[in-house]
Amino acid sequence: MSGMISGFELAKRDGVKKAIAMVVDGVATDLSTAIPETSTVEFVTPEHPLALEIMRHTTSHIMAQAVKELWPTAKIAIGPVIENGFYYDISCDHQITPDDFEKIEKKMREIVKADYKIRRETVSKSAAMEMFEKMNEPFKVELIRDLNVEEVSLYWHDDKFVDLCRGPHLPKTGAASVHFKIMKIAGAYWRGDSKREMLRRIYATSWFTKEDLETYLHNLEEAEKRDHRKLAKEMDLFHMQEEAPGCIFWHPKGWAMYNALKDYMRKRIKEDGYVEVCTPQLVDRSLWEASGHWEKYKELMFIAESEDRTLAIKPMNCPGAIQIFKQGVKSYRDLPLRMAEFGCCHRNEPSGALYGAMRVRGFTQDDAHIFCTPEQINSETKKFCLLLARVYKDLGFDDFSVKFSDRPEKRTGSDEIWDLSEDLLKKATEEAGLSYTLNKGEGAFYGPKLEFALKDKLGREWQCGTLQVDFQLPEKLGATYIGEDGGKHHPIMLHRAVLGSLERFIGILLEHYAGKLPLWLAPVQIVFATITNDQDEYATRICKEFEKNGIRTELDLRSEKISYKIRSHILAKTPIIAVIGAKEAEQNLLTFRRLDGSQETLPIPEALGRVRDEARRPAGVKG
Repeated sequence: MSGMISGFELAKRDGVKKAIAMVVDGVATDLSTAIPETSTVEFVTPEHPLALEIMRHTTSHIMAQAVKELWPTAKIAIGPVIENGFYYDISCDHQITPDDFEKIEKKMREIVKADYKIRRETVSKSAAMEMFEKMNEPFKVELIRDLNVEEVSLYWHDDKFVDLCRGPHLPKTGAASVHFKIMKIAGAYWRGDSKREMLRRIYATSWFTKEDLETYLHNLEEAEKRDHRKLAKEMDLFHMQEEAPGCIFWHPKGWAMYNALKDYMRKRIKEDGYVEVCTPQLVDRSLWEASGHWEKYKELMFIAESEDRTLAIKPMNCPGAIQIFKQGVKSYRDLPLRMAEFGCCHRNEPSGALYGAMRVRGFTQDDAHIFCTPEQINSETKKFCLLLARVYKDLGFDDFSVKFSDRPEKRTGSDEIWDLSEDLLKKATEEAGLSYTLNKGEGAFYGPKLEFALKDKLGREWQCGTLQVDFQLPEKLGATYIGEDGGKHHPIMLHRAVLGSLERFIGILLEHYAGKLPLWLAPVQIVFATITNDQDEYATRICKEFEKNGIRTELDLRSEKISYKIRSHILAKTPIIAVIGAKEAEQNLLTFRRLDGSQETLPIPEALGRVRDEARRPAGVKG
């Protein structure tokens, strides 16, 4: 066709040797696709952000082909790419177990080595259904039948294997990496319906280099060691049990850490001009109906009946904050009003989604709502971004990314309000000096938002902070202020959080530091452990002196060998173990043993000063 060129021809013409796919006018597609020569083209090479996803997608097809070649009666369902890998759901007469992983991987490498050409074919819906029916692939037939399209795309590996897929894919199976590993197998109901067939879900990972695969596997092992649930048990911080699903029982040490973090945040926000409030947890449904949450959020709310009234435990704090704003007359001179709340919320999350402190039903947000004028959105966004960056740095996270989430499909408000909200937030973000990626359609139902994801020591990203622009809720709930013109106006409401929830953030901190927390955050900062009971009186007296200086202490006078005591406190990740023997007691000394194995012996005044200095909160936080 005149004026058309395939991606293969274009890559050859432009001398791009490592291209595996291309992005044409913003849309990823195969190199075999013929496109107008006037198109804007970006080639996808192994270094491109889309490369891993495309390679993994192809590798999921290779895994499905391998299973079909090993067990021809197997029936394939779906095989999407997920974070760090992919999976494929399969029905098979042979009960696939981990003992089969090596066999499947060997067959996959044979398919990669065979270098089959990967060919895309577009056929009618009816033709595709007929073909998969003849192949006895009922899951593919059902998927195609439910598609609201006239045509579907198929991907062939020569004539050896075919799958239903939108693509894009690699040009050949030989372009796929051989650095893959099948990780685990689990059960999964077809289409998530417990009344349907239970399939075998095979999880795998794939990387372009051996080094990347080894790093990923190493990080997985490290992540298991750092599992916050395991650390919480070892450190005696908290536990969870069936009688209170998704809620945390905080132990004394865990609660000390919780309050240390909360106290730090309280001081930071006070310095930043916030006032702190507290709103009720149980609120009549009429307020939730007025705010729009009853319609959009009811399924996640815990409902109670009392005296012919329907009440809901709050899943968020914003309607309550507006009720406080509405008390008394507010002027433009009162704005911006930064109203913070450590709000205890409950959400009826599915039991299968609950995961330690990371996904709970009961949690406390470091929440705040900034009531401001449209002209103040810029300055308040910048101010918040500075606060967030400083807090993350104080807590040991130097690296974070930003996503801009725009209007979702289900939303309230006019397109004009959404246009204005999105434009103002984008401009403010850019003027704050932050680059961001678009998270399309993921905004709140009432307004666009920024999502801040920090990166931990294993390179994992955790979405924590948010900033949302809301033109609608103050108007819905009748919040007004008197403007310079003497008239009533609805304030803009900025919903924002830095940590997200204290529970989840503590889980993140435990895994980030592998339990070896900075001294100022540690539940117990120093433990005094005696070698024999002859030193008990000395240890008790020194322990009380440290306590009087605001140090969180523990006294270990057990009649156990000192080596046993030290091991138990190392397991509990206590930062400083003060080992007290006859020499220390006679000469007024303390011998410090740190978690890294280092030791030093100091006079009491110097030891106390050292611990007091190290235990201070990050610079700039008073108190």
